[in-house]
Amino acid sequence: MIVAQYFEDYVVGSERTSFGRTITETDFVVHAGHTGDFFPHHMDAEWCRTQDIGQRIAHGTMVFAIGIGLTATTINPHAMSYGYDRLRFIRPVHIGDTITTVTRISDMRDHAKRAGQGVVTEQVDIRNQRGETVLACEHLYLVTRRPTD
Repeated sequence: MIVAQYFEDYVVGSERTSFGRTITETDFVVHAGHTGDFFPHHMDAEWCRTQDIGQRIAHGTMVFAIGIGLTATTINPHAMSYGYDRLRFIRPVHIGDTITTVTRISDMRDHAKRAGQGVVTEQVDIRNQRGETVLACEHLYLVTRRPTD
């Protein structure tokens, strides 16, 4: 779905919540194959049973990718991702956990070098099925300003 929004259309404080997505063993295997990260923390169930955590933990980069993907429900032709700041892995995610992403517009500012665009900051809070934050970051969007006549 296309939802065209100029910089001026964003509202600080507005929130949205994604649908949930249950993490599977297939996710672990596919992500390990894509990234080459076969560390035992993610792939070796027997070894993990000997560790404090007791079970395999999801790759943080996988939780990030899936959690952000959950927010990709609309296309704004006037905005593009400008990057991510302050990314933190807060709690482990395990096979069978369901994650949901809550986003909130937290800031809007001028772009220092592009007068026709602004930067919108979106707080990203990826949560497990218990409502606990598992990953947090800031998503920056570069957004075109409304044309003046």
